[in-house]
Amino acid sequence: MPDITCIGRYWPGDSPIHRMDARAKLLLSLAVMAIAFVAQTFCSLAVVAVFVTGLFVLSGIPLGSALRSIVPLIFIVVITALLNVLFVQTGDVVAHWWVITITTGGIRMAFFIALRLVILLLAMSLLTLTTPTLDITDAFEYLLGPFRRFGLPAHELSMMMGLALRFMPLFVGELTTIYRAQVSRGAVLSKWRVSTLTALLVPLFTSAFRHAETLSAAMDARCYHGADGRTRLHPLSYTSLDRNGVIAVALLLALTVAANFLPL
Repeated sequence: MPDITCIGRYWPGDSPIHRMDARAKLLLSLAVMAIAFVAQTFCSLAVVAVFVTGLFVLSGIPLGSALRSIVPLIFIVVITALLNVLFVQTGDVVAHWWVITITTGGIRMAFFIALRLVILLLAMSLLTLTTPTLDITDAFEYLLGPFRRFGLPAHELSMMMGLALRFMPLFVGELTTIYRAQVSRGAVLSKWRVSTLTALLVPLFTSAFRHAETLSAAMDARCYHGADGRTRLHPLSYTSLDRNGVIAVALLLALTVAANFLPL
């Protein structure tokens, strides 16, 4: 099993994307994801894809590493595409068996949705690859801060998200270690069988619970009490990089909407 760059793992760098404020990056990433849903044609979706690819080039992160980072979540793309193939019944019939009918419209929609989901995952991956986990956690808490007056546990939610982001690379690293250990013992894990999944998942979850228990003990030892005494990010102030990011995303929205009306 090859090493996988996972969502949640920080890729150090000094690019303009890395230097942007974490809160601005979080908001702009959400905006790019929303624009991906605005795209209703392959042409408009291609505009978003080119934009996201350009961001990876600007950040200095190889696109191959970015694609490897979303491998653990690729099953979401596959399942969604299969559902569209099976349930979208438009266009000409390609194949029919019993109650299953596959049409050209279903295949087209499956490919479109799969491409959109890959773009969404890459946009989320770019955020985590160019921003330290603690910065993402603090940015998330900062943006949820106004909702505290309505009883929303902003700190607890941001902490849960931060722990999840930190555990994802840990899970992948542990899975790689367990796989290599099982292979070194002579286990044959080339086929996805129940025995294969058991040999990998049981040690993985045992290790995960052990790490969670260690983290809990460390927090208790430090007498952790919510958000008390934490160091905060500096007050939000838009720099030229953040302003350029807003302009670029606004331009992306305009081009995407315009591309929806191209006669293609």
